[in-house]
Amino acid sequence: MTELVTEPDIYCPSIDENGNYMDRIPSFHIMKKGVLCPCGSRKDKVYETHSVFSAHTKTKVHQKWLSTLNMNKANYYVENESLKNTIYNQRLIIAKLERDLNNRIMTIDYLTQQLNKNTNTNNTNNTNNTINLLEFD
Repeated sequence: MTELVTEPDIYCPSIDENGNYMDRIPSFHIMKKGVLCPCGSRKDKVYETHSVFSAHTKTKVHQKWLSTLNMNKANYYVENESLKNTIYNQRLIIAKLERDLNNRIMTIDYLTQQLNKNTNTNNTNNTNNTINLLEFD
């Protein structure tokens, strides 16, 4: 029996009434596989309990990351808009490539049919024009 592989959730800080990022530790009853924190201290570290993750949020590295998020809110907005534009353009490129691919597949299918038709015609003509070499006079 195959089992689905689930991965830990990625932690995302909450936003307070002033629009600042702040830590609000999620419920670990919902996140059965733990939490990864993107603060940079240990990106591969999975925090599996509330108390361990709570202790992590008090570290200097995590606090500095949270402070950096708050100082760069405008930059993140600009970056987000730029990424949206990139995704839109990539979707257009993918759609064009898919159309080109479908056209090429249809061309290949058509040419394959023509080749098969010509091959069958040549085989039929060769079969009708066989000569019995033993009947020469």
